[in-house]
Amino acid sequence: MTDEPRAYVLDTGPLSHFSRSQWLGVLKAVLKDARVVIPDVVEAELRIGAVQNDHLRAVLDADWIEVIPLDAPEHLSAFAYYEQRLVGADGRNVGECGVLALAETMAHAVAVVDDRVAGNAARGRNVEVRRTLGLLCDAIREGLLTVPLVSALADDLMRDSYRLPFGPGGFARWADENGLT
Repeated sequence: MTDEPRAYVLDTGPLSHFSRSQWLGVLKAVLKDARVVIPDVVEAELRIGAVQNDHLRAVLDADWIEVIPLDAPEHLSAFAYYEQRLVGADGRNVGECGVLALAETMAHAVAVVDDRVAGNAARGRNVEVRRTLGLLCDAIREGLLTVPLVSALADDLMRDSYRLPFGPGGFARWADENGLT
């Protein structure tokens, strides 16, 4: 048994939206003492986006987020697997490929991706996938966050085109109906 803390491998989407909506600190609090990492391909997406979106600087400058290059053979092999399933001609989903590959090859790692297709690509692989909304519900159950706080956060994220399985003001009802809090 190891004392190594759990690592959360975050995708561009949650980081971008939480930052834009001024909720990045809540994401940090939810992940508490865990190791928080992003693959270098997510960092590259954030750097490209930061040219036009200043809020991404907060993510790139966050000292609690560690960048890990996907340069080991096992990283590249896992990345190639996900790339075949997720990346189309438009070049989208490279970040998700990196997140899944890194989570698959790290001990005690959880991939935090909100894209359903990316989550499905990880089925049957040695990778645990969590959605951001699930992390927030866990934090409510642990007493770290409240339903009203997460409801306000969810509404702010949706104002920024973040897709959630309910409409504005619908978090509390959705969480109750799904037994998530």
